[in-house]
Amino acid sequence: MDISRYKIQSHSDLKLAEIKTNDSGSYGSREDAEKRLVDNIQKMAEYQSKLYAQDKYALLIIIQAMDTAGKDGTIKHVMSGLNPQSTHVHSFKQPSAEELNHDYLWRAIKRLPERGSIGIFNRSYYEDVLVVRVHDLIKKQQIPAKLITENIWKERFRQITDFEKYLFENGILVVKLFLHISKEEQKDRLIGRIDDKAKNWKFSAADIAERQFWEEYQHCYQEAISETSTNHAPWYVIPADKKWFARLLVSEIITQTMESLKLEYPVIDKAQSDVLKEFRQKLAEGLI
Repeated sequence: MDISRYKIQSHSDLKLAEIKTNDSGSYGSREDAEKRLVDNIQKMAEYQSKLYAQDKYALLIIIQAMDTAGKDGTIKHVMSGLNPQSTHVHSFKQPSAEELNHDYLWRAIKRLPERGSIGIFNRSYYEDVLVVRVHDLIKKQQIPAKLITENIWKERFRQITDFEKYLFENGILVVKLFLHISKEEQKDRLIGRIDDKAKNWKFSAADIAERQFWEEYQHCYQEAISETSTNHAPWYVIPADKKWFARLLVSEIITQTMESLKLEYPVIDKAQSDVLKEFRQKLAEGLI
């Protein structure tokens, strides 16, 4: 699959309203897409094994979206084949008092994946240029008033791109995914949560409240994505009205990103190989 179609260029004139949310690429059949997803899940597991053994790189996957776009489902289905020993998922909620007493990147830095592992952020530090911006929460953060200028968001975009470049230069690859859902599809999914008793627990009045700010969120998302998408930490806009295609595309992006690392199991030298042969002979002969 040509994932470059969904990759956003840096400082592009992004218009989310012009990107189809119900795109399914070249897949006319859900069945074909799901078969491909199974193949990709197996490939990701193989690459992860090499990533862990090599112990040089780490992969950070950031997932952002409007409510009901499928963040949890994407993590559950696409990452189902990964080894939990070296996979860590963290969901970022409303910041605590302790977190608000630190810079906005602090709580994310604590959750960065270690070398050889995969970290998945369900929401992330991008909330500080999204929800904080939409609801003008910046004034409630512990920041000196003189630092809250009209350029605050441009400054945060720069800080984020600098941070992500730092991660890249230290062997942490950042892949950022925006699950792009239509307002109509969100409405249908919210109704579904109300009508299906098994899904009632998922429904939150807060989702309805946030829906009132749909246009503001779209504006903030498209500016944040455009300003912070770089070659070393790209943003991908994932059409998310069709869950089966969104999950396939996410799996393609992760698979191709890991493939680009040219991961291999470490190769031992001759001295180490000779030691292994010696131990094997002793084991076979019952000497140890």
